[in-house]
Amino acid sequence: MTHPAPAPGTPTSGRRAPEPARSRGWVIGRIADAPVIITPSWAIAAVVLTLLFAPQVARVAPYGGAQVYVVSFAFVLLLFASVFLHEVAHALVARALGHRVTELALTVWGGHTAYTGTTRRPRDAFWIAVVGPLTNIVLAVGFFALYRAEVGSVTVWLLCYAAAFSNAFVGFFNLVPGLPLDGGQVLESAVWAGTGSRDRGTVVAGWTGRAVAVGLVLLALGIPVAQGRSPDLFIVLWTALIASFLWQGASAAVAVGRAREQVAHLQAASFVRPHAVVTVHATVADVAHAASAVGAYAVLVVDDAGRPVAVVEPSTAGAVPAEALARTPVGAVAVPLPVGVVVDVALHGHALVTTVLRAGGGAGVLPAVHEGRLVGVVMVADVATAVRSAHR
Repeated sequence: MTHPAPAPGTPTSGRRAPEPARSRGWVIGRIADAPVIITPSWAIAAVVLTLLFAPQVARVAPYGGAQVYVVSFAFVLLLFASVFLHEVAHALVARALGHRVTELALTVWGGHTAYTGTTRRPRDAFWIAVVGPLTNIVLAVGFFALYRAEVGSVTVWLLCYAAAFSNAFVGFFNLVPGLPLDGGQVLESAVWAGTGSRDRGTVVAGWTGRAVAVGLVLLALGIPVAQGRSPDLFIVLWTALIASFLWQGASAAVAVGRAREQVAHLQAASFVRPHAVVTVHATVADVAHAASAVGAYAVLVVDDAGRPVAVVEPSTAGAVPAEALARTPVGAVAVPLPVGVVVDVALHGHALVTTVLRAGGGAGVLPAVHEGRLVGVVMVADVATAVRSAHR
């Protein structure tokens, strides 16, 4: 994301991702075992920013012509180098805390770092988020020191000033406490630490992000009016574009947080359905009899030790011709269960969803147990439907 005069800023963010698809673009290297990608949109942003900065450079530089555009482009490269270091900081801390970084990308909005894995502690999420802006603030201090020391030529002096200003802007703007900015993740971590609910933290930080988006537009309109002048249309349009991006990210965070809150309240016990049991030596006729006797939704097949090893749904058994029921072994219609996978009725929330939806093995039914005893079956489709409803 870019912002025009007096000097631009490029907000960036480190984001969690469940195995995201890789961004399209040119891979220029690897950091933290992840590809560094320059997207096509970055090239567009570089050209646009060069043209936008050129008039400002011309006003303060003692030269003109093509040199103005060369200096302007040098500043764009310096700006995105600062953004890149911001993302590198996110990536290195995320990897140090046990995550697998999947990409670092430079885009038209600045950049992002994507990584997989669940952040289990508020302080881990805090450090991953805050290290990016802190990197920019340290860079701002360093460039400002070089500017004050008046090192090098006039061009170097101007670039140091511009880099100090833009790094300070990027660092402090990203610390604004609203998602999708890094400061929003810091706020999310604080609420998580205070309430014990990460989902609540996500919702709070998302709503704060929405307020930030609205506030930016009001400032772009209100400040000039308060000063007795008309709002600059160009600044208002750019601010509205940035606000739109922030609003979309914040709204998505609110939706995800609310969905996770609903999922957290799911109880395994509410999904348990009646079952019947037959042994691995049974026939399909035994399955039909056992299911009809108790109105079972599914029949579990147990081995000689009483462990569930397969499942038969009544509709599958019903497809066997009546004359073949008694001579067809249960194994002909049974679906093997994932080894060792059962649903404890005490499970709830994300642990329940993870157990059921990641069970694998192709089974649509899983055995439910209470204190090691079979008490019913859980239909995978029921849990999946509940999760989809939560995310609507």
